Amino acid sequence: MLVKKRYDGEDVEDYELFFMCSQFIAWISVSIVCVSGAWFEILYNPIMCFCWILKTLLEIPHLQYKLTVQKATSSFMEIISFCTAITFGLFVIVATVIMGQSGNRRKANSIEAPLILNDEKAEYEITNMAKDHNLWELLTFKFVNPMMDIGITRQLDFTDLPELPIELRATSCYDRLLSSWTAEYQNYHENSSLLRAMSCSYGWAYLRLGLLKVLNDSINFISPLLLNKFIRFLQQGSGGMNGYILAISLGLTSIIKSFLDSQYSFRLAKLKLMLRSSIMGIVYRKCLCLSLAERSRFSEGEIQTFMSVDADRTINLCNSLHDAWSLPLQIGVALYLLYTQVNYAFLSGLAITILLIPVNKWISTRIACATEKMMKQKDQRISCAGELLAHIRTVKMYSWEKLFTERLMERRESEVKHLATRKYLDAWCVYFWATTPTLFSLFTFSIFAIMGHTLDAATVFTCVALFNTLISPLNSFPWVINGMIDAVISSRRLSNYLSTPEHHSPELTASDVILKYQFKRYTEAMHNPMAFVLQNVCCSWSSSSVSDPSMVLRDISLQLQKGLFIAIVGEVGSGKSSLLNSVIGETHVVSGSISSCGSIAYVPQVPWILSGSLQDNILLGKEFDPRRYKEVIHACALDVDISAMARGDMSHIGEKGTNLSGGQRARVALARALYQNSDVYLFDDILSAVDSQVASWILENAIMGPQLMQKTRLLSTHNLQAISAADMIVVMANGLVKWFGTLESFLATPYSRISKSDSSSPTLFAVSVKEKAQIVSCELRTDVIVEDDSVVAYEEQKDQVEAEARKEGVVELSVYKKYATFAGWSIVTLIFLSAFLMQASRNGNDLWLTYWVDTSTGTNNTSFYLIILAMFGIINSLFTLGRAFSFAFGGLRAAIHIHASLLENIISAPVCFFDQNPSGRILNRLSSDLYAVDDSLPFILNIFVANFFSLLGTLVILSYSQVSFLLVLLPLWLIYRKLQFYYRSTSREVRRLDSVARSPIYSSFTETLDGSSTIRAFQKEGFFLAKFIQHVTLYQKTSYSELTASLWLSLRLQLLAGFIILFIAMMATVTFHSSSLVNLGTPGLVGLALSYAAPVVSLLNGFLTTFTETEKEMISVERVAEYVGIPKEELKESESAPRNWPTEGKIEFVNVTLRYKPELPPALNDVSFLVESGMQVGIIGRTGAGKSSVLNALFRLVPICNGRILVDGIDVAKVAVRELRAHFAVVPQSPFLFDGSLRENLDPFHKTTDLRVWEVLEKCHMKAEIESIGGLDIHVKESGASFSVGQRQLLCLARAILKSSKVLCLDECTANVDNQTASLLQDTISAECKGITVLTIAHRISTVMKMDNILVLDRGELVEEGNPEILMNHKSSRFARFAKASQM
Repeated sequence: MLVKKRYDGEDVEDYELFFMCSQFIAWISVSIVCVSGAWFEILYNPIMCFCWILKTLLEIPHLQYKLTVQKATSSFMEIISFCTAITFGLFVIVATVIMGQSGNRRKANSIEAPLILNDEKAEYEITNMAKDHNLWELLTFKFVNPMMDIGITRQLDFTDLPELPIELRATSCYDRLLSSWTAEYQNYHENSSLLRAMSCSYGWAYLRLGLLKVLNDSINFISPLLLNKFIRFLQQGSGGMNGYILAISLGLTSIIKSFLDSQYSFRLAKLKLMLRSSIMGIVYRKCLCLSLAERSRFSEGEIQTFMSVDADRTINLCNSLHDAWSLPLQIGVALYLLYTQVNYAFLSGLAITILLIPVNKWISTRIACATEKMMKQKDQRISCAGELLAHIRTVKMYSWEKLFTERLMERRESEVKHLATRKYLDAWCVYFWATTPTLFSLFTFSIFAIMGHTLDAATVFTCVALFNTLISPLNSFPWVINGMIDAVISSRRLSNYLSTPEHHSPELTASDVILKYQFKRYTEAMHNPMAFVLQNVCCSWSSSSVSDPSMVLRDISLQLQKGLFIAIVGEVGSGKSSLLNSVIGETHVVSGSISSCGSIAYVPQVPWILSGSLQDNILLGKEFDPRRYKEVIHACALDVDISAMARGDMSHIGEKGTNLSGGQRARVALARALYQNSDVYLFDDILSAVDSQVASWILENAIMGPQLMQKTRLLSTHNLQAISAADMIVVMANGLVKWFGTLESFLATPYSRISKSDSSSPTLFAVSVKEKAQIVSCELRTDVIVEDDSVVAYEEQKDQVEAEARKEGVVELSVYKKYATFAGWSIVTLIFLSAFLMQASRNGNDLWLTYWVDTSTGTNNTSFYLIILAMFGIINSLFTLGRAFSFAFGGLRAAIHIHASLLENIISAPVCFFDQNPSGRILNRLSSDLYAVDDSLPFILNIFVANFFSLLGTLVILSYSQVSFLLVLLPLWLIYRKLQFYYRSTSREVRRLDSVARSPIYSSFTETLDGSSTIRAFQKEGFFLAKFIQHVTLYQKTSYSELTASLWLSLRLQLLAGFIILFIAMMATVTFHSSSLVNLGTPGLVGLALSYAAPVVSLLNGFLTTFTETEKEMISVERVAEYVGIPKEELKESESAPRNWPTEGKIEFVNVTLRYKPELPPALNDVSFLVESGMQVGIIGRTGAGKSSVLNALFRLVPICNGRILVDGIDVAKVAVRELRAHFAVVPQSPFLFDGSLRENLDPFHKTTDLRVWEVLEKCHMKAEIESIGGLDIHVKESGASFSVGQRQLLCLARAILKSSKVLCLDECTANVDNQTASLLQDTISAECKGITVLTIAHRISTVMKMDNILVLDRGELVEEGNPEILMNHKSSRFARFAKASQM
């Protein structure tokens, strides 16, 4: 006020004295502070920083006064003093920012800080962390600082992240949405909508955010109005304080908007996180509750996509819905303000915009259509990739890498076709959105000038500011439409999945009551209560939505008493497994009723093994009881296996039990069932996976042992001992129960031949249960207990699953170079050149407008100015088009090459790679990371490049139009650099933690999909859901940390931009006076500077945000590149094998030693044997003796350490590994059929005629079955789910016979078929394989009795070799003891 009075000519008493005293006090204060010992803390603190900013601003009017006085030279010392004050003030501000952060860092890492916190104190701090945040901390995100301090000193860990607020805890979020979805489903059933349930749960919170959005958008329009007034003030050249008030108002508006903007983003992102965890939770819960029959409507890939992609796309609706009303409102207000500036001239620009709306609408529709098709193809590709990863060992043994690569590439090509459509349509969108503001301004100013109006700086730059406000809504609106369409499509997919009837459907409540009443009446009528009652049951594997399901069980009525041991027998495909599955509710009951009494334990035919410790697998969430645990381990013959493991029962079991043998997996699954102490036990052919001695032990000590003696046991089996020990026998054929009764009655029926093998005499088969128990007991005491150290699983003690690695520090430049190489360097150059020229032409356009308003005084030369303006507009349009399409092409090219390279490297990786990395982790690369490379990375990179050149252009224009801006450029750059370094160090680490936290979610989801039937049977849904929620909570924590860190940066950058606007406005006010000696520009240039300074807020924020987002998305490229660099199998040969090799099939092992890890004992130890051409050799031994390792060595799945393997005199180590495997035929232990036609499965390379295929199917006893279901063209479901395990093994045998190789390897291929079929198959193998060398790994002694030679392995050593008949005659031979134990 004193300055104002002095400036207006009023005499102010002692004015000079006042000013000099204030200066003296200020400098004395600084001197005293510097002398004091604590100067560092005093000088570099936020209050001091604020004081210097205030001092500088308040002294500007005094400087203005001095400059307007004619004798300015007499005030030279004062001007110098003022400049020193400004310089020192800027130094303090910069130093405060830099030193303040390092001070925090020192504090965080103080040497006096305790290394281990007091437990009680730590717990208290964690509990109260969310409560401790005051309003200021929440407004400024200061609570993130401790994490940021750690982030720049060392690698972050999960414990360093801020604690989650209570409302973001995954449990509360899940419960909230589940209750809404349950109510929705009860009201609408199949027509339920997830969006309605979401609005019911979170609708009010979302609506409240709308109020904040309105306030935020309103403040957005105050800046152009203030700018208009400010430029008019400068044009009039009037003095007084009004200029300062307007300048400060411009700065404050920007600062207030910064706080509102960050708070809206924070609260919206929190809501999205709550929704994400809720949706993930209910999708997982549905997976737990959905029976296998109902789940058949969806492929595994589709269900995985629900979790990985659809959940994210649905929550993006939160952004789109508010934007859907906000953006049109912003556009409307901007257009009205334009009308106030240029009257109806703005309609020309509006006409262009309106003309583009239907074009954008058409593009959006096409994009939505392409997206939907792309997602379907993505589902199929992920499903196929999942199938490949689940059976990678088998695929490698078949040498089908090329086949599966082609299958995946075919699906990828279809996906890329739709991705390309989407990308090029996106490019048109980008082109229209980017050129709209330029065309808008061109048409508006042209019409305004043609109408005879004079363009002045205030009008032009208010309009330019309004055009800039229009850019964001116009650019965003089509994205909003696309986002809404994507979200609606994804939510419909999720609603369809979530509406599927569940395992325990609420619809069945009423009929359950009737069923229980009937069941009670039944149990009361009978002397012994029933365990099961099946009344006229017809079942199907189709979902309830299929109108005409094919029945797998027909008209079955059974009443099974409690406490009985019931054997279910029948030929392959007779419906044994389907019967057990119907009891646990996995099939669709078309008619009839099923009731069971008590808890159920279920062991499937293919054992389900969890990734975790062996103890975790057995306990399955139940409390640890040492006594029972020990009994169970002993009963399942696992005690010796456990003692041989490095960490005992705490040893880590890989995904799907990769580091266990087939027999060990079966026994772990059996131990899990026994430990649960259930009322009813269902065993689906578990004895076929173990050798005869172990089978006998399990039968006596587990199935018929003291723990289960009073329990109801149903065993689907072909095992003679089990059938003879059963209390009741159920005979099944073609889905019907053909016969039901006791053993004595069974032997008199013609059905008994199903379970008789050729070598079993009727007398032996009819041995009583008592005698049987004595024999089994005797044999096992001598053979298992004496020699139990032979059950050591050396061959299976492979690498444990390694923790997922994550990189440290910045994303290396090499990652960016790799991405550029994938896209093509010529395209990258073109992108940068077009982006640069696009920005240059746009800046040229604005500079030309400035020149026009500053030089033109009337309507003269209007056409000349307009022609130049139009030329700039056309040039800008062309370069924009070039940038959009070159980016689309480059991104697409990179996506294609990255996928091809990733797939090639994964499929060529050695088997040990898949043992160390769970399929969920690898699938994460092929789904989420690849989705980022396909879609989000090119999108964010495009914005980053645009922001980079926009920021560069803005800095050039600001420096040119306001030279004073150069004064603050250096300190601004220092602050900016420090901020981005401080933020990026943390954001990278948090993004990596986020990726690591995401993998267990997909791994556990994949695992649950595989074992959902077992989980439901054990009623462990709650336990698995709780584990999953823990994974989601950790993921939520990393995402929350990432969000708050990015908003911390965003707010500070916006405040920085606010101060830039304040500085430019204040300097313009000071210098822009007719009486001022220093004039720093014309009104046009000031207007240009301020119109460019306004979007600096979004540009600075956008540049760093997109840079860090690009860096984060680049982590996906980094993760993919990590797999691109993995070691490959040796694909090149040093010696080329003849085309028809092997011609004889002679196999020789010479001193072969094989280890799975250098520190483990050898799985094969100095093994030597010779198999002459045409011989049929059986390999037997206890579980883990080294049988599978013989095949692993022959097929080079694991490289041998020592020795040689010769086939027809050629060393297999010198033959290319794929060529080697392609020359051998194999039937693996786990039969594998892929998704496709049966013809493709049997003869994938189309080398055989249909006639030959039918001939082999007939010999494998599958012809009738295949003809009955539709012939060779029938579609085989994922993993061969259309067939039983036994049928799958027969089809795999048919496939091996069709290959016509001279070497055939059978890995227990008759384990899951009945004895009669097994005997017929042995005859088929003998007849079909004359002159072929056959290696058979067998658990059944009957399988190898007719072989030419027997190899007996124990602990990796060949302990016995010879003809089976000769060995049988030596009663002390191991083979004879094996045969005796199996009761042959």
